[in-house]
Amino acid sequence: MDVSIHQSWKPYLQKEFDKPYFKELTDFIKSEYQQYQCFPPGKQIFSAFDWCPFDELKVVIIGQDPYHGFGQANGLCFSVNDGIPHPPSLINIFKEIETDLGVPYPASGNLERWARQGVLLLNATLTVRAHQAGSHQNKGWEHFTNAVIEIISEQKKNVIFMLWGSFAKQKSKLIDTSKHKILSTGHPSPLSANRGYWFGNKHFSKTNSLLEQVGQKAIVW
Repeated sequence: MDVSIHQSWKPYLQKEFDKPYFKELTDFIKSEYQQYQCFPPGKQIFSAFDWCPFDELKVVIIGQDPYHGFGQANGLCFSVNDGIPHPPSLINIFKEIETDLGVPYPASGNLERWARQGVLLLNATLTVRAHQAGSHQNKGWEHFTNAVIEIISEQKKNVIFMLWGSFAKQKSKLIDTSKHKILSTGHPSPLSANRGYWFGNKHFSKTNSLLEQVGQKAIVW
């Protein structure tokens, strides 16, 4: 696994890369990518960090697993490549933005445009075997991404963490709420959204309001 990560992150994450668990994780991922079809493509495993430099990070959205269908995952949680049909959770995210902010539903599900504005789109597990959800869980990725959240909490101020669903909400214990804001709600998946746990959360307007309160530029969702 080639850990070619944006240089702004290296001073903070190098300690993790040097730990024994990360070496074991790297060996496992190399083996998986050699033997099976895995997603995202190798060069995009760390895309969340590449598109959102540490110094520009303002918002964190936490997902669980990359999409496991062909051509979908691009290393950013909830995001799909241009031209790929939008998965159900992403459709519900865009619907909420539409009603919250009055902006039209977008053609592209590629969320690089958010990442470039300082939104870290972080999956807890950064890789997956094709068509096997959760196949790379409990191999070390969660250890790494939990460390990422703790480092952000320690090293930065006024970051907004958007925690959607019970899995993401568990990460709140890693975040210093005296320095950062947490917005939590149900997961945007149809199962949760259709039971009333997602729509109307207004997380996107709330995030922009919180950013502006601390002199930061609002996100163009």
